[in-house]
Amino acid sequence: MLRTNNLGKRVRSSDGELAILEGVSLEINAGESVAIVGPSGSGKSTLLGLLAGLDVPSSGKVLLDGQPFSELSEDDRATMRSRYVGFVFQNFQLLPGLTALENVTLPMELAGDKLAKQSAMRFLERVGLADRSRHYPRQLSGGEQQRVALARAFACQPKLLFADEPTGNLDAKTGEKIKDLLF
Repeated sequence: MLRTNNLGKRVRSSDGELAILEGVSLEINAGESVAIVGPSGSGKSTLLGLLAGLDVPSSGKVLLDGQPFSELSEDDRATMRSRYVGFVFQNFQLLPGLTALENVTLPMELAGDKLAKQSAMRFLERVGLADRSRHYPRQLSGGEQQRVALARAFACQPKLLFADEPTGNLDAKTGEKIKDLLF
């Protein structure tokens, strides 16, 4: 489903070039669950961004379902992401002017799903937020915002789901429920 070959990411800084990732090769097959662990600043979020096509590598490549994902244009990567990838961002990326329900519904509507609102509500129920569906992100706690982001990622039923610290803002009980949903 997903494969990298000698993936690397370098950025320029005031001190010169900084290697964030070097020589990352991996293969993730359909049905597998993979956790990327490491200390803060070790490149986990950068790797997830490269794997999801949100950024392009400095070296190597990412293949998604056999396609040269990392070599595609931004528009073509966005098209592939909409068909294959769900992503839960560490900082949620919820749209402040939309309710929880609207935040979950939006990607499905963009994909042409005629039953987007009903599906979105089912996913909000699964993460325990049906009663908060009409609330805006500013009216939700950090943990509730995280669960809206998870519902949004699940809603399009992606073949690949990337989650950058998906339980980082949740209490232990809710974190366990989300882990059950993820896996």
